[in-house]
Amino acid sequence: MCPGDDAAAGCDVAVWIYGVDMGVQVAATAQLMCSFGVAPSVLMVVPKGRPVQAGGQMAATIQDFAPNVNIMPFGMCMTLSNPQVAAATSAALGVLTPQPCIPVTTSPWSPGSPTVQINGAPALTSSCMCQCAWGGMITITNPGQMQTQTA
Repeated sequence: MCPGDDAAAGCDVAVWIYGVDMGVQVAATAQLMCSFGVAPSVLMVVPKGRPVQAGGQMAATIQDFAPNVNIMPFGMCMTLSNPQVAAATSAALGVLTPQPCIPVTTSPWSPGSPTVQINGAPALTSSCMCQCAWGGMITITNPGQMQTQTA
């Protein structure tokens, strides 16, 4: 039992001892969602160095953010900050007109694991997020495996 916790609630020992919430290591086949997309996508992991696995899948790092290589499209994009959507919406006299999603991710996932490195890059955990240039926030809805935890 953790100090101050209800006895029935239990305790995550890693949080109690280390003050760190254990995240789930993200792996290939993880499911992603963009706040401006209409469909989920799948994370593709391309090893950069020696292949490392988690739960039988390739383990991901924060460097797995390349559009159309690691992060696949999310169906249609619905934000007016995307020039294609803005042009189509303008042509439709202001009626929002979603257009095919083409992710534009220019920076790594954040924050990444503070303690686990894979081939020199922080491990990608289930709580990480990645920003699209059109304003969408990409989140991990299913890490692709549930066996390996990271701090």
